[in-house]
Amino acid sequence: MKAIVKPAPELKGTINALSSKNYTTRYMLVGALAEGTSTLYYPAHSEDSDAMRRCIRDLGAIVEEDDEKMTITGFGRHPKPVPELNVGNAGAVLRFLMSVAAFCPELTFVNTYPESLGKRPHNDLIDALKQMNVRIDHNGGKLPITIYGGQPKGGKIKVSGNVSSQFLSSLLFMTPLLEEDSEIEVLHDLKSKIIVGQTLEVLEQAGIRIEADDDLMRYRIPGRQRYQAQEYKIQGDYPGSAAILAAAAVTSSDVAVHRLEENSRQGERAVVDVLRAMGVPLTHRDGIVHVRGTGLLKAGEFDGDHFTDAVLAMVAASVFAEGTSRFYNVENLRYKECDRITDFVTELNKAGASVEERQSEIIVHGKPEGVEGGVEIDAHYDHRVIMALTVVGLRSKQGLVIRDAHHVAKSYPHYFEHLLSLGANIELQD
Repeated sequence: MKAIVKPAPELKGTINALSSKNYTTRYMLVGALAEGTSTLYYPAHSEDSDAMRRCIRDLGAIVEEDDEKMTITGFGRHPKPVPELNVGNAGAVLRFLMSVAAFCPELTFVNTYPESLGKRPHNDLIDALKQMNVRIDHNGGKLPITIYGGQPKGGKIKVSGNVSSQFLSSLLFMTPLLEEDSEIEVLHDLKSKIIVGQTLEVLEQAGIRIEADDDLMRYRIPGRQRYQAQEYKIQGDYPGSAAILAAAAVTSSDVAVHRLEENSRQGERAVVDVLRAMGVPLTHRDGIVHVRGTGLLKAGEFDGDHFTDAVLAMVAASVFAEGTSRFYNVENLRYKECDRITDFVTELNKAGASVEERQSEIIVHGKPEGVEGGVEIDAHYDHRVIMALTVVGLRSKQGLVIRDAHHVAKSYPHYFEHLLSLGANIELQD
């Protein structure tokens, strides 16, 4: 599908933020690992959450849902032995379930997105699982991956946090179910510590005890624990909402986004402060972010590791800021659905922006007058790239055509629908 994005003179209206993808997938997993029936209110509907639904069902969970809630009757530490799982293009789902697969005798994760997830490395988690008496066949750390488990062992485990925090989160979900106590040491650096905080929050709500050092680099996990069946209410999603807020910031706007909790542990909550630092007129109270955009922004310097999944949306806003903006500590963006530094910077420059890259930085020379546009650009099969490029198209002089725009459904199926409801002029072509 192509998205033909036309310049938007103004955006006005109110929307509800979609439910958090990160929390939905985590609550679904702890529901599957519990013995009993858990209830999730307002679960996200996206390709990632659909992948988790499909896979936990395949592994033996009973999943039922209506318009408001989902119930999950879990399989505990005894997933049904199945020969293979298809996670689609959902990297977090793959990584979380690789550890769960250690309880299965033999399970292959197939490669259905060779140009996206199929290119992403998982060596750090593979190395950690091998320390736990799990044999693994793999393609240079990439899919397809076959896990020969059945008898995973606890003890002292080392895992690198250099590439992704998802490897650590995967182990934190699985190790409480082992017979032995475990101690996990994170090697090198740990990316996206705030997202690890979300994992720990969900585990605590599910009745799991984990002792973590203050710097989140070492963990002590008692074995022989059981997940408790619980009720969970899923909050609004900051990463997806970041693109809506960025679109409001770069246009003449009066846009309110509801269901964004002020005290959320989502790191991407920082986008409210980033936009404020850029001079965007907004308020945030009672779970509502209200932007009255003027299109006038100023540049700044931001540590992107605090809001990883919203960096691209904030970069898109900074394309139109007065001055030079710098987003640093973002190397982990290179290991997502695409290389979100090189690939994204390439497309921005095609659209007429002036953007440079470093190994772990994106540097934007703002153009308050706008960018030319008038070109067709490549989304690289990446939902975050699609959303961010749309923001640029709305403020371009000639608009943009974004290829493969249907991949936005990975996290935000209603993204274009929401923008259209606010007055954007976007045509979708199959």
